[in-house]
Amino acid sequence: MSTATSNTAAPTGFTDYARDGVLQVPAVFSAAEVEQIREAFMTQVGADRSLAIDDRVPDDDVLARFPRFVHPHRRPDLAVGLLALDVMLDRRLLDVVTDLIGPALGAQSMFYFKPPTARGQAMHQDNMFLRAHPETCLAAWIAVDDVDAANGGLAVVPGSHRTELVCPEPADMTQSFTNAEVPIPEGMAKVQTVMKAGDVLFFHGSVVHGSLANTSPDRFRRSLIFHYIPQASTEIAAFYHPLVHPDRRDVFIAEALGGGPCGEGAGASGP
Repeated sequence: MSTATSNTAAPTGFTDYARDGVLQVPAVFSAAEVEQIREAFMTQVGADRSLAIDDRVPDDDVLARFPRFVHPHRRPDLAVGLLALDVMLDRRLLDVVTDLIGPALGAQSMFYFKPPTARGQAMHQDNMFLRAHPETCLAAWIAVDDVDAANGGLAVVPGSHRTELVCPEPADMTQSFTNAEVPIPEGMAKVQTVMKAGDVLFFHGSVVHGSLANTSPDRFRRSLIFHYIPQASTEIAAFYHPLVHPDRRDVFIAEALGGGPCGEGAGASGP
């Protein structure tokens, strides 16, 4: 898995992205910026969970109190909505995204809280949900806390972006709040990420990735995530309309039909 060394110019490691489908860029956001993001979303979840997607978790599950937020950038009436849109279009992200996939459109924003004891998300591929065509999506995963295996950091399968989308199998629901899991392609292996708050992990929409439960006693694993697609894309699942142009215009393209190669419906992706 490649790691870039700069966030002001084209980072080294971009050539490795073609091999791995994954690029980690350290210290993209400052400690003060990360604290602003953390405080804004913690305030929002304490006051109102209307941004949450229904993951059908039991009422006594910690994820019922800290559900994942989807598309906050579409809520300009909320402080977290304005903040999410600003970060989605921040040049420090878009410059890397553009270097990786060319001129891009924002497709999705998400925030994961993942408090202690929270289950993770089984291994999956994002473009199974977005169904962007003819290329794929690109994730920008911003660590809002320091991240490692203990608090449920992402695991990725470098090189899996060179495989086709893989039909999922039943997941272990004691470890995952989602019920489907993509098997690791033959000859490949998971790599555990370790990130500092403010680091960003960029990864291809076909990279197999996921996370285990947060087993730390007192550490959240909060993350702000964006998905982008090339401006040359011809279709995407309806859930992701309208797309966002860097000049903040709404953009609509054709809606992808069907549910992908495994008959899955559209919905929020995420790690």
